[in-house]
Amino acid sequence: MRRQRNIKIVATLGPSSSDYETIKALHLAGADVFRLNMSHGSHDEIAKRHQIIRQIENELDSPIAILADLQGPKLRVGEFASGVEELIVGEKFRLDLLDEKGSKNRVHLPHPEIFQALMKVLIYL
Repeated sequence: MRRQRNIKIVATLGPSSSDYETIKALHLAGADVFRLNMSHGSHDEIAKRHQIIRQIENELDSPIAILADLQGPKLRVGEFASGVEELIVGEKFRLDLLDEKGSKNRVHLPHPEIFQALMKVLIYL
């Protein structure tokens, strides 16, 4: 059964909305696309959600799209000597490759690839 409308309704599945009954109810209520947040849940949990969606799709003979929301890169800065620092709007703060505890003026960013990419686009006046 294909729906005749020019809009898609996206429903995000999470721990409380991942069982067969809930997913089927969401689809019957109008959800056309199910979003799976790949940064939450194990591979087995995500595979189970996928399996349930495809089972419902086959049972109802109704196409259901799956949107896989991939996790972006996680960039973490180094530690601060004081434990935490409050950044002040308008004040300069430096991210650098010095493998030392940070201060109110700077902190270690252990990602040399970022600095390498920036060096390619810097223009010196």
